[in-house]
Amino acid sequence: MSDFIHSVFLDAEKCKGCINCIKRCPTGAIRVRGGKAHINKEFCIDCGECVRVCPHHAKKTRYDSLDTMKDYKYKVALPAPSFYAQFNNVTDTGIILKALIKLGFDDVFEVAAAAEMVSEMSRKYIAEHPEGKPYISTACPSIVRLIRVRFPELIDRMLPIITPADLAAQLAVKEAMKKTGLKREDIGIFFLSPCPAKVTSASDPLGIEKSEIDRVLAIKKVYTALLPHMKHDDAGDTEYKRAGRIGISWGITGGEVGGLLTDSYIAADGIENVIRVLEDLEDSKISNVDFIELDSCTGGCVGGVLQVENPYVAKTKLKLLRKYMPIAGSHLDGEEPENAYWTKEVEFLPVFRLGATPKESMEMMQKIDELAEALPGLDCGSCGAPSCRALAEDIIRGVANERDCIHLLKRYLHKISSDLNSL
Repeated sequence: MSDFIHSVFLDAEKCKGCINCIKRCPTGAIRVRGGKAHINKEFCIDCGECVRVCPHHAKKTRYDSLDTMKDYKYKVALPAPSFYAQFNNVTDTGIILKALIKLGFDDVFEVAAAAEMVSEMSRKYIAEHPEGKPYISTACPSIVRLIRVRFPELIDRMLPIITPADLAAQLAVKEAMKKTGLKREDIGIFFLSPCPAKVTSASDPLGIEKSEIDRVLAIKKVYTALLPHMKHDDAGDTEYKRAGRIGISWGITGGEVGGLLTDSYIAADGIENVIRVLEDLEDSKISNVDFIELDSCTGGCVGGVLQVENPYVAKTKLKLLRKYMPIAGSHLDGEEPENAYWTKEVEFLPVFRLGATPKESMEMMQKIDELAEALPGLDCGSCGAPSCRALAEDIIRGVANERDCIHLLKRYLHKISSDLNSL
């Protein structure tokens, strides 16, 4: 099924076998077996919740190093909108954009600028295709993957427009080639990412065949390298500015729907809240809205695990930063960019399917129900599964044993002890 490399991975040496991660994983992708956590790559959506809650820092994220800049003759930085919210006492994005040039990039293309174009395309698409309402945002890769594996009935509701990061990469490549005359392989497009999901998305995008993003850098790593280059004298520099208030706002919850200029929406953040919204939508409990914005991280992208600042503080910073900005800095000017829509169908990935046939699945489900009734129902996690029902499913799948439950094991040992005493 899933043959790509996930950005979230386990450092087994640091893992202590605690159950913090299994309780927080939204797709039940983690089990603790033999005193160590194991991530099932088929279920993982790279949301980063396990990275966030692991007290031993055993869950880590893959991303590229700043040293990879030397691999390209011309380098373009794509800062995510949430990037601006990581710095203190910055009242002008020009300071940050200029610092990226001083760091070694040859150009900067704000993802926030592409986000403003996506907002325009979204408004137009929803107006021209009212039959698909409510549409679900596809800007968060974790949400797209979550729907793909857990909510197949909602796939058709996803807005088929590429992410602002991918659009920014396409436009940056086109601009760089025209400006420099270099070949594509000599140009490096570097996305500054707030989360592991977008690291994975760059190498394995959904909805398109290939992303134009060459490298993905963690914002927390760029942050420390950038600080010495930031000068307040660069305030007011407009050379690299492309975005306005609408684009910058994409970094926080409600920012995307703000660009749609509508009150007919739902905006939810935090993976557990998102799942509740998707469940209600699947059950037809949500109607009379045009659009649903969903962010797996609390607060939106400012809450990504590759960020530096507290998400609530970052949200306040971003609101202050955008206060005196123009409404928008980039527009479509009547013509949409090429390849701005999905060119590849997003298909259901039936990782939760139990049997090879519907009949077999129903039989296995019945066995799971019976076994779950026999388990204590404490959901203590001592067995290495997040809940008693999850353990029942693992047992039926053949990857766990009833005696993995410490309570059933105690009963079993007590019975053996009683039998021996009666001899």
